[in-house]
Amino acid sequence: MHNPKTVSQHPQDDPWPDLPTLVAVSLLQCGTTTLAARHAKALAAEPGRVNWLQAIAGRLWKEPSEQQRQIQDARVGAERALSTAARLGFQPVTWFDEVYPAILREIPDPPVLLWTHGIAATLQLPSVAVVGSRDALPASLAVAKQLASGLAEAGLTVVSGLARGVDAAAHAGALAGGGPSTAVLGSGLNHIYPKQHVPLAERVAETGAVVSEYPPDARPYASHFPLRNRIISGLCRATVVVEASERSGSLITARLALEQSRDVLAVPGGPLSGRHRGCHALIKDGARLVETVEDVLDELKWPRPAGKSEGESHKQLQLSDLEANMAKGEAYSIDDLAGRTGRSASELLADLSVLELAGRLVRTTGGRFVRIAGPELGEGN
Repeated sequence: MHNPKTVSQHPQDDPWPDLPTLVAVSLLQCGTTTLAARHAKALAAEPGRVNWLQAIAGRLWKEPSEQQRQIQDARVGAERALSTAARLGFQPVTWFDEVYPAILREIPDPPVLLWTHGIAATLQLPSVAVVGSRDALPASLAVAKQLASGLAEAGLTVVSGLARGVDAAAHAGALAGGGPSTAVLGSGLNHIYPKQHVPLAERVAETGAVVSEYPPDARPYASHFPLRNRIISGLCRATVVVEASERSGSLITARLALEQSRDVLAVPGGPLSGRHRGCHALIKDGARLVETVEDVLDELKWPRPAGKSEGESHKQLQLSDLEANMAKGEAYSIDDLAGRTGRSASELLADLSVLELAGRLVRTTGGRFVRIAGPELGEGN
């Protein structure tokens, strides 16, 4: 994959860093800051440099002895990483490869190298990030899945972080919509985190890509995740935030997207729990409010799927009597609904199951039901 002759923006008479050197460069301060990546981007624009590793190490450490120690450690780590990747079938994509996404090159600190599992060319496709809480409400998970499915149907790749909650729902929705997805890890490809998402990562890799700037054997350290967020937003034209509290890590991704001059959109929610305060703050600051996939497509000025007209995704079945007694986003017990409708629990359960299968409501772990789709009250009645 490392084929520098195909990259036109770099002087052809400048000696090219070989793959082991670029892997070593990517390991300098790996997981701590993005200074090495920033220096590498600056170095790529300077003609005449020969020893990339020495040049970047010289910018990161003052003492020559420390520079040499870091260089030696990086070279040993690079050898080990390349050996592991070759054994496991992971593909390194460097700054100088044609398949490296041009949109990612634009950010202030693009990774020197991405390790990929799956179809590396997925990284070049027009993409939208869908991120949010790891402990999201069932209604938020359903929204994330619906949005991702709609984006995939429209021909956009969905990017997220493979985390629990909204991330996993976004990847699943993209796959259900028949499109590829890109998962950006905060660990090496040989250490999928969380472990229960190994099957999901394999499904993503079948039609899309699982990627990381960290070497294959890197563990999921906490410091990795804020840094990987710049890659999630950097790969995308826009970032959609679904359910984020005031201190949500998803707000880091949103801030990075803004710094990268990308669009930020947010899904609102109920004001009482505090789970959506981060999204509400983004909307107050100018982020576009998202209720359906149409809002995202409008913001991007993206064409609708073939055979679908604008607004078609809004079309729903006629509002049922049961749904008319359920406000969107509110949780109801069987007893609540029996009191509202005057119907028996057995009758209600049958209708609730139909609506659940249709994707118009979700059942929470507490046995309550939340309406998430369907027309507003008064429509179709």
